[in-house]
Amino acid sequence: MSAFYTEQLIKKQPNTKDTLKKVGLIVLAIASVLVVFVFPFGILIPIVVIALVVFLFTRLDVEYEYLYVNGDLDIDKIMHKSKRKRVFSTNVKEMELLAPVGDYHLDQYRNAKILDLSSSAQSANLYAMIVGHKGEMTKLIFEPNETIIEGIFLMAPRKVVRK
Repeated sequence: MSAFYTEQLIKKQPNTKDTLKKVGLIVLAIASVLVVFVFPFGILIPIVVIALVVFLFTRLDVEYEYLYVNGDLDIDKIMHKSKRKRVFSTNVKEMELLAPVGDYHLDQYRNAKILDLSSSAQSANLYAMIVGHKGEMTKLIFEPNETIIEGIFLMAPRKVVRK
């Protein structure tokens, strides 16, 4: 049997929450500079705040990488194309269901914890994977391509609902 390997990179689109965070960080940076006019010896405050703002701005530039290899799905969060962090990992054997978001098969999992690792784009092809993760039912919202869906279907055909 040959190895089934595929990967996919998804760029997260900035939403309203991200825009508000950026505006708040800019206001904080401006306010820290104005503090110097009130307290001349507080020159260190804007330096620290501006360094923090730059660091937090880079953390808002996010991509998700989906890696599917022989039944194992790993999702990494890539921040500012430089720092990678594994945010989710599971095996198809632990999966309860994979279905398009909004499908009636997902109705019984309304109370599951939601983990959204998608691009947040309006035209996204969203799927929900129900899996036991860290001792609780988790509904993973993500955007797998057809190759990933097919790979999961080959491993667990009764657990996959396709569009």
